Amino acid sequence: MGQLRTRFAPSPTGYMHVGNLRTALYAYLLAKSNGGSFILRIEDTDQERLVEDAMDVIYNTLRETGLLWDEGPDVGGVFGPYVQSERFEIYKKYSQKLIESGHAYYCFCNKERLDEIKLLRKSAGGISKYDGHCRDLSEEQVAGKLSSGVPYVIRQKMTETGQTAFEDEVFGLITVENDTLDDQVLVKADGMPTYNFANVVDDHLMQITHVIRGSEYLSSTPKYNLLYEAFGWEIPKYIHCSPVMRNSSEKLSKRKGDASFEDLIAAGYLKEAILNYIALLGWSPKSEQEIFSLEDLKREFNIAGISKSPAMFDIKKLNFINSHYIKSLLPDEFHAKALPFIKMSVKNKEASTRSLASLLHTRTEFLSDIPAQVDFIDELPNYNRELFVSKKMKTSQESSLEILTKILPLFEAIEDYSVQNLHEILISYISTHELKNGFVLWPIRIALSGKEFTPGGAIEIASILGKEEVIRRLQTGIKILSK
Repeated sequence: MGQLRTRFAPSPTGYMHVGNLRTALYAYLLAKSNGGSFILRIEDTDQERLVEDAMDVIYNTLRETGLLWDEGPDVGGVFGPYVQSERFEIYKKYSQKLIESGHAYYCFCNKERLDEIKLLRKSAGGISKYDGHCRDLSEEQVAGKLSSGVPYVIRQKMTETGQTAFEDEVFGLITVENDTLDDQVLVKADGMPTYNFANVVDDHLMQITHVIRGSEYLSSTPKYNLLYEAFGWEIPKYIHCSPVMRNSSEKLSKRKGDASFEDLIAAGYLKEAILNYIALLGWSPKSEQEIFSLEDLKREFNIAGISKSPAMFDIKKLNFINSHYIKSLLPDEFHAKALPFIKMSVKNKEASTRSLASLLHTRTEFLSDIPAQVDFIDELPNYNRELFVSKKMKTSQESSLEILTKILPLFEAIEDYSVQNLHEILISYISTHELKNGFVLWPIRIALSGKEFTPGGAIEIASILGKEEVIRRLQTGIKILSK
């Protein structure tokens, strides 16, 4: 086995879910951490399930996350074409080789007969598998049906005795009884190869040395290996990864509302954070480190860290990692990323988005929580006078009314609403009257925002709102407390 070669072979049948991206990431990291090549192959043999623009989703996601391929449909390579629907003649050639060697056969059974077999086996409590009706047709019988135009599929002729075993890099030795293996279809009635057949042919011809995929393919792997043996080909190393779960019993699923990569980006998660988190879904580094750049992962990744146990998708952990990446952004970088989310709530062109971004920067876990944090800027929400009561700040409705009434003239007299000037004036007022900061600033913040939690304090909010709006809101607060 020469240079290490891995592949990511998605089907363009929809969005890029977290499990897909994890497979791509692990295949990329295994190749790059060993000086190998990462190949992108598009498996589009299931023509009925193809989704328009799904190819673009695949390309864009991989490029956005930095998982750049060395060979693939758009960049070429010596083992192309890299789209399965363009390899029709290759599969036809190799299916004929299997028929000639006796490892495959024509099956002429129609759908009605196959459904009947399945029903009978199910009612008898047996394994649902083809009954081998066409396995031993004579050459004359086959030739007659072919010349008559009877529709057919090509099936793999499974060994019916003994066992097939293989060593998985994660799950260890896997052994199955050959009599449990179905004579799987290799080429469908429309002439298209099945995933299972095209997969083996392509992995061999593209010299893939290590196959990384989901553990749901463990049960199919003996069938693949029997194909490799039928052709006399070297079997690649297998790395099967346990699924990513939404809870203890359910896998992540778009149908159940679980987020795709695109959904997470739209929700304001940073691509670096998503990739970092996905790497940890089923893989553990040797150290306690949790924050990894893609370059870090290339150095640290190893197969030994992949777990047999399913990984739970923990949104709190993702939020924690995303928060780290957001805090690591430079102020201008954060402002650029936060701006579209700020503008979802803040339409007032007078409001300083840079000032808001400065307040939000250390208080944001993911960007889509920004609109709810700043929705009070344009318009003061309806709020309850009970918000003025704070045990921590030792404020009551009565004390808050007194503070707002006394502080209003002070704000009316201020011309410079910079944070520095407001801070000096208010802190001086608090000191002169021998009051606690929170006792004064809490009612001001409630009056200005109508919210218990805001990205900044009373002084920062006042500076952003400006004199006219601050006075109007303080007056509103006084009216609410006077009722």
